[in-house]
Amino acid sequence: MRFLVSILVPFLGLAGSADAVRAAPVLRAAPVLRAAPALRAAPAGPVVRAPEPVPVAGYGWPLDGNPAVVRPFDPPPQPWLPGHRGVDLAGAPGATVRAAGPGTVAFAGTVAGRGVVSVQHAGGLRTTYEPVEPSVAAGTAVAAGTPIGVLLAGHAGCPAPACLHWGLRRGEVYLDPLMLLGFGRVRLLPLGGAQEAG
Repeated sequence: MRFLVSILVPFLGLAGSADAVRAAPVLRAAPVLRAAPALRAAPAGPVVRAPEPVPVAGYGWPLDGNPAVVRPFDPPPQPWLPGHRGVDLAGAPGATVRAAGPGTVAFAGTVAGRGVVSVQHAGGLRTTYEPVEPSVAAGTAVAAGTPIGVLLAGHAGCPAPACLHWGLRRGEVYLDPLMLLGFGRVRLLPLGGAQEAG
């Protein structure tokens, strides 16, 4: 420590005398940081993290009945790439859109010309519904099944009279909203079964 002080004394503008060394401010050593363990090289290709388990209890379909999934969840391999960050459910214009689970309306309004409602749920989950004409306002507490708006026509690529785009996020990570209903990842097969590659 005296060595460190004797080096710093000239920089502090003090003379090199013993009194100056004693008068120099006491400097405390910074904690020693240990090197982090060596990281292994990641395997080639994109790294995909499995999503954490999502609670299922208390959630239901956002449309009445058992709507057909006309476009499944298809997340991009990287967040900035194109993909389908939710599912599209077939419906009819004017159908009641319901909160899939209990929570608080985080947003109800228009985004890029489309009506959108977002509901914040426990565990950091957020569901989104579009295109809808909202019937709730931000800050409204909702239970599972509470009407939050009516379905509008005009969702791009929809093969039905109207489609509800239903999304789910935990933080910035998009998840398959069908997990809320207890469905795993859905894999679509051609009608008549899988064909053998020849």
